Amino acid sequence: MSVLIAIPARYASTRYPGKPLVVLKGPDGEKTLIRRSWEAAMAVRGVDRVVVATDDARIADHASGFGAEVVMTSSAAQNGTERCAEVAALLPGHDVIVNLQGDAPLTPAWFVEDLVAGLRADPGADIATPVLRCDGRALNGFLADRRAGRVGGTTAVFGAGGRGIYFSKEVIPYTAKTYAEADPTPVFHHVGVYAYRPSALMAYPHWPVGPLEVLEGLEQLRFLEQGRPVLCVEVQARGRQFWELNNPSDVAVIEAMMAQVG
Repeated sequence: MSVLIAIPARYASTRYPGKPLVVLKGPDGEKTLIRRSWEAAMAVRGVDRVVVATDDARIADHASGFGAEVVMTSSAAQNGTERCAEVAALLPGHDVIVNLQGDAPLTPAWFVEDLVAGLRADPGADIATPVLRCDGRALNGFLADRRAGRVGGTTAVFGAGGRGIYFSKEVIPYTAKTYAEADPTPVFHHVGVYAYRPSALMAYPHWPVGPLEVLEGLEQLRFLEQGRPVLCVEVQARGRQFWELNNPSDVAVIEAMMAQVG
């Protein structure tokens, strides 16, 4: 099974313009966000090709400079999935396309490896995405964020065989129980990595944007709104922390986590 990892990267981020070129300090020195994300992708076993997908010449020039393969995509892509669909059309012949977000350099390699293995084992699924069971500490943090009017993360609900039922920026499913920090809970944190079968991925941009995708701002809901099966693959943190860089304040958080990893 041939696997390609695409790293979508755009310069014109609404919340953080120029984000892929932001420099992060780590134990190995200073490197840009896009370079660290590319290095995370290169660490995944069983991958045949890794590309940076962008519509911006500044990102393309920088990525080419540190050795990445770059695929130029259009500026019309509305999200990372649509950008990956362009990659799938431009680079045919792969059995699985992985969307490794360009703002998640701390994504452990085994998350992606487990994701690809899950999709390989379930021929009925069009897309697979990792979920991580929240402990009491994580759940309480999510709930505190929502009470303060903030989004602390996306949660996922799935049924038999890991089939996704819904994804939300609210904390679902509801639970009235109080959990100690180390207790496992019934709430699963959705990790924003995706593995797609090319046929479903290339169909995605042609589907209408549904009301749930608009309300939640979650691109994976387009698959569910079209009745396409989404496989949720439970992964293990193994003591690792991870964080996405969405706002300037996240830089210090990620740098601190990188220092712990060493």
